[in-house]
Amino acid sequence: MDGEHRPDRQLQRDQRHGGAGNPFHVRRLYVPRYCGSVRTLVTGAAGFIGSTLVDRLLADGHSVVGVDDLSSGRSTNITTAEQSDAFEFAKADIVDADLIALLADVKPEVVFHLAAQISVKRSVDDPQRDSSVNVVGTVRLAEAARHAGVRKVVHTSSGGSIYGKNPPGYPTTEDMPVDPSSPYAASKVCGEVYLNMFRNLYGVDCSHIAPANVYGPRQDPHGEAGVVAIFAQALLAGRPTKIFGDGTDSRDYVFVDDVVDAFVRAGGEAGSGLRFNVGTGVETTTREMHTAIAAAAGKPDEPELHPPRLGDLKRSQLDIRRTREVLGWSPNVELHDGVARTVDFFREP
Repeated sequence: MDGEHRPDRQLQRDQRHGGAGNPFHVRRLYVPRYCGSVRTLVTGAAGFIGSTLVDRLLADGHSVVGVDDLSSGRSTNITTAEQSDAFEFAKADIVDADLIALLADVKPEVVFHLAAQISVKRSVDDPQRDSSVNVVGTVRLAEAARHAGVRKVVHTSSGGSIYGKNPPGYPTTEDMPVDPSSPYAASKVCGEVYLNMFRNLYGVDCSHIAPANVYGPRQDPHGEAGVVAIFAQALLAGRPTKIFGDGTDSRDYVFVDDVVDAFVRAGGEAGSGLRFNVGTGVETTTREMHTAIAAAAGKPDEPELHPPRLGDLKRSQLDIRRTREVLGWSPNVELHDGVARTVDFFREP
C-alpha cells in the first residue's frame, strides 16, 4: 500500500466527534493492491468482537468500513485500524433509515452484522428498546444490503441464550428447537428469521454465527455480560467480585480470536442460511472461571455470592460439529491461555 494523502480521513474523524458533514457518507475506499481483497462492512465495529474482527479482516488484506454509533463501542478499540488506508469509519445507528444510503455508497460484498443491544438484563427491563435495535435494526440492515447488492450478510446470533433454559440435551445442536428465555434471545432468533426470509425472497445470502460466552481483550468490564472482564478488572483493582447464584452455573467460554475466525470463514460461500454454533463444547462453572482468573491475576479467590438474576441460564454447552464440518473451523485457544491474555490486557495501564 502506498502512503497517499487521504483527505477523507479528517471527515471520518470529524463525524465521529460530532463535526460537520453528512454522518453517513463514506468516500470510495482505497483497495489494497493484492489478490483476494474483499470490500467488507462491519457493524458494531468499535465493540469488543467487532473491533477484533476489523483487525483480522485488515490483516487478511481486505478493505473495511466500520459502522458504530459509539453508544457502547469505544473509539480506542479502532485506533490500530485507523492507521490502515484500507479502513474507513462511519458513526451511524443501524436503526436509522439512512443506513440504506450508507451501504449504497460503500457497496460492500460482505457485511458482518455485530451491532446489537447485548444486555439480557436490559432486554428484560426494556424489551421494546431491545427489539428496536436487534430486530428493527437487523431488518433495516437487510433492506440496505438488498439495495446495495451485498453478496452475503454474516449475522450475530446467540448460542448462549436462544436454546433456552431446558434444551432437549447437551451439548446443544443447531437443529434443536429454539426456546428464548429473554427478550434478548427472542430478538436474536427474530434476526435469523428475517435474514433467512430476505435470502429466500430477495437473494441476499446469509449465515448466522451463534457464539457461546465470548471473552478476551477489549471486553467491556462495565456491563453484566462479560464476566471474565468484570472479574479480571475487579480483582486487579482489589475490589470485591460478585457471583450471582451459587457459582455452579456453567458456560461454554470461547476466546474472541477463535470467534472472529468463524466470522471470517462464514463470509465465504459455505453455510448459506445456516446457523453455526461457535464455542468449545466444554463447560466451565462460574466458580471455576473465577478461580482461574484470580490465579492469573495473583489475587485471592474470594467472590461474594448474590441471588441469581432474572433471565440468566443455569447451563450452556454448544455442539460445534456443524461448524467444524462446514466451515472447517475449530477453537484453538485453551482456557488458561485465553484467561491469561485477558488478564494481561486489563493489567496494562
